[in-house]
Amino acid sequence: MERLGTGIGWRPEIADAVEEMPGVDWVEAVAENVCPAHLPESLLRLRRRGVTVVPHGVSLGLGGADRPDEDRLTALAERAQALGSPLVTEHIAFVRAGGALTASPRLEAGHLLPVPRTRDALDVLCENVRIAQEALPVPLAVENIAALLAWPDEDLTEGQFLYELADRTGVRLLIDVANLHTNHVNRGEDPARALAELPLEALAYVHVAGGFERDGVWHDSHAHPVPRPVLDILTDLASRVAPPGVLLERDENFPEPAELERELAAIGTAVESGRTAARRTVDTAPGPDPTSGPGQAPGAGGRGAPEPDPRPAGGTEPARQRLALAQTSLLSALVAGTPAPEGFDRVRIGVQARSLAAKRADVVAKVAPELPVLLGEGYRTAFLAYAQSHPMTGGYRQDALEFAESLLLAGRPRNAGVRRELREWWLDRSGPAPRSRRPAVRVVRAAQRVLLRR
Repeated sequence: MERLGTGIGWRPEIADAVEEMPGVDWVEAVAENVCPAHLPESLLRLRRRGVTVVPHGVSLGLGGADRPDEDRLTALAERAQALGSPLVTEHIAFVRAGGALTASPRLEAGHLLPVPRTRDALDVLCENVRIAQEALPVPLAVENIAALLAWPDEDLTEGQFLYELADRTGVRLLIDVANLHTNHVNRGEDPARALAELPLEALAYVHVAGGFERDGVWHDSHAHPVPRPVLDILTDLASRVAPPGVLLERDENFPEPAELERELAAIGTAVESGRTAARRTVDTAPGPDPTSGPGQAPGAGGRGAPEPDPRPAGGTEPARQRLALAQTSLLSALVAGTPAPEGFDRVRIGVQARSLAAKRADVVAKVAPELPVLLGEGYRTAFLAYAQSHPMTGGYRQDALEFAESLLLAGRPRNAGVRRELREWWLDRSGPAPRSRRPAVRVVRAAQRVLLRR
């Protein structure tokens, strides 16, 4: 695996600072925020300097019951080629559910949700990863995610699940140590055990990020400084394997560049502490026992790996059906207010539902910044009320338009002037092209919209 070194997540808000930051060997860009035909000048300058750029996908949903969408795979491949990337990365998560497999409306989470660590989910995930690998021009690495809730009756630990995934598909792993910490706080899972069970020879690189704790729940915000427990997990990982790359993620609440540089320095110190511990262990370790037999190879059941089940004889369709029903039931409880599925912690369902709605409001405000300006302090209250009865069924742009339309149909806002401005905003964006200022064209389009609604 290519040695990447020290990296930072490239975001438009800190693009200039990243370009001037010393010691940055590579960057990672959110794939969906980059257009291959119009790459940001900042990324182009970094590429010309020899800085590696890795596209990091967030919407493929490899852990979902459906097979990966061909258009999304094509888009991810185009970004890898445009950026000259040595690999692409995605998440072990599901982001949507419903549809043909369940004969129910399609629902979008707008967030990464955990995959149950079951044989069904593993079989489906392995096939989805193979489909993605065949469609991509460079190797794929997949990331463990943070979770606020746990699935009942899981068959495998996180380490076992990832071990078998890598063993069966050859996929690389992107290990997020902040997510291991999140799952320790929220689900009681031991990060050291997870690291001990992982196939670290498959490691592509490592993510490090910050978060915050509220009412006993850790929120992986990517908007706060990296805490000491996360750095300690990084040190533990570095004592077991030399990570090919380590990257700092920050998505919001960006501090001054000097603070980001201090966080990068702390990450470097944590990695070096792990390497020192590894050297000390090697120096003091006893020699091999000549009477002992050979060690177990990866995938042979050692290091906590379970014995893999045979591949499903009838294909993955039955597993996909069962997984689809389970994921749709959970997502419906989170975004549509249906009862929590049996076995889930209802309190955590509520926490996750509120978190999803809050994130949805935040992202819509970024996608359509005019809405918070037009609605002022009432934007967030209005959107959260809308979200309770209107689950997201498309992307965030569509969500913004449907939110505005719902307000207008309800005769809101009460202020006629603001309502008129909101109506103009909605009309300009709800069609396939911006409205013409020519009166005749506008009349024709208005008539078309009326006929379509009938």
